[in-house]
Amino acid sequence: MRATVIHAPFDIRVEDVPDAALRQPGDAVVRVVRACVCGSDLWAYRGEAAREPGQRIGHEFLGVVEETGSEVSGLRAGDLVVAPFMWSDGVCEYCVEGLTTSCVHGGFWGSVGSDGGQGEAVRVPFADATLVKLPADALSDDRLLSGLLALSDVMGTGHHAAVGAGVGPGTTVAVVGDGAVGLCGVLAAKRLGAERIIALGRHEARTDLARTFGATDVVAERGEAAVAAVRELTRGQGAHAVIEAVGTEQSMRTAVGITRDGGAIGYVGVPHGSGTGLDLGEMFNRNIALRGGVAPVRSYIGELLPDVLSGAIDPSPVFDLAVDLDGVPGGYKAMDQRTALKAIVRF
Repeated sequence: MRATVIHAPFDIRVEDVPDAALRQPGDAVVRVVRACVCGSDLWAYRGEAAREPGQRIGHEFLGVVEETGSEVSGLRAGDLVVAPFMWSDGVCEYCVEGLTTSCVHGGFWGSVGSDGGQGEAVRVPFADATLVKLPADALSDDRLLSGLLALSDVMGTGHHAAVGAGVGPGTTVAVVGDGAVGLCGVLAAKRLGAERIIALGRHEARTDLARTFGATDVVAERGEAAVAAVRELTRGQGAHAVIEAVGTEQSMRTAVGITRDGGAIGYVGVPHGSGTGLDLGEMFNRNIALRGGVAPVRSYIGELLPDVLSGAIDPSPVFDLAVDLDGVPGGYKAMDQRTALKAIVRF
């Protein structure tokens, strides 16, 4: 089969690799129908996250089950399924508590020795616990497939940030970051009943989409100017809930600066750069809470899926570039150069 691999910074290739195959009785093999490139993939692409030459890459996909192991009971060949960006066993203490990203037997697609999501097929460990079955007729609806694909990562991650930040009815929310996760954070905040949503971003096409998703205000400034602008919009107080979806020192400093005393930050931006940007003394004095981390999206799919199927939320517009498998390297380049927000891969 063919799959995307990374050889070095800025060197993404599509190559022949061994076919995905069952190894354990709980495995399934899924033929990929849709995959995509994640903003977090760019850290490996840029050389800021270590990868072995020839390692698989990609962790967001949905597809059709081709084969199941002898212990798989909830799935069969022909089922349309979506995969969260990590596999999990569903029975360890962390999984039972809903923290599937800490599963003692879990792992990431594209890790050494595993298939990546940007390939023709994927071996899925713990298939019953990991995969979520979708309506078969979704295969004929391209827009719906895109929305369902977002459940593999960015929609669930934006939701995780909103939950961590304490978004609820009547709250004022600020979202730091205009990438796909930040935009899905806007969708999540709207869904959870936020009264006001302030999107921080400098790219007009993205902030226009944020408004479509429910943002009531847009702040284009950065740093101290952004803090001042948000405070001006909030009577000098800041936002009850802040979603941090970037992961840099500057973005975290901005998040702290725009949080209302007694508020909370939900952080899901993958940390990178020289420091955390956290002033613990300021957070202590102002009673600011910090919650977040790697989003356990498998635990959120059941809650979010009905709203995607009904159209109550539609994250599909975050995909603004479509490529085939051979076009994946170009998708990385477009996202790195910020000429694309998020590339979807159609098989």
